[in-house]
Amino acid sequence: MRSTLALSLFCIAGIASAAPSEWTIDSDHSAAQFTVRHLAVSNVRGEFGNVRGRIVFDEASPSKTTIEATIDATTINTRVAGRDDDLKGPGFFDVAKYPTITFRSTSVLPAGPNAFEVSGDLTIHGVTKPVVLHVESPAAVKNAHGVERRGAEATTKVSRKAFGVSADAGIVGDEVQVTIDLEAVRRPE
Repeated sequence: MRSTLALSLFCIAGIASAAPSEWTIDSDHSAAQFTVRHLAVSNVRGEFGNVRGRIVFDEASPSKTTIEATIDATTINTRVAGRDDDLKGPGFFDVAKYPTITFRSTSVLPAGPNAFEVSGDLTIHGVTKPVVLHVESPAAVKNAHGVERRGAEATTKVSRKAFGVSADAGIVGDEVQVTIDLEAVRRPE
């Protein structure tokens, strides 16, 4: 009887720990950075702040994980005010018409220890295209208040012309390297 009870409790605990966990992206500790060539001689770097979203992480079955994220395109910052104004304008991101960049996962596959290949739909400038993010995510940790946090770094390359962000052809390169640094907080069950 005791062994049956112990086995039952172990199974229930296993089911509980195997349940997907929900995480909220901490905008204060997350950012999306980009690098693009200028005149084929140097790189220009910039970033977007105010990254928000939700992750439902299924550690037992990563393929069931879902990710939704939104980036505030109006927060673009390349450390040059005039360039930022140009990038916010109709020739580039047209933030008055398209104030957000969104990502919604369609597939998550393990790619090694703490690594994943996340496929999904990226929408920039009103255009949606499939992309693959290469994600590294170390194990979660608890802070001093007992709140569980998990970080991730996602990288990919996109064609700005494919998304209709195509002003200044020949001056600004087409391939954009993207790095997204996320910190997410586990929501209480």
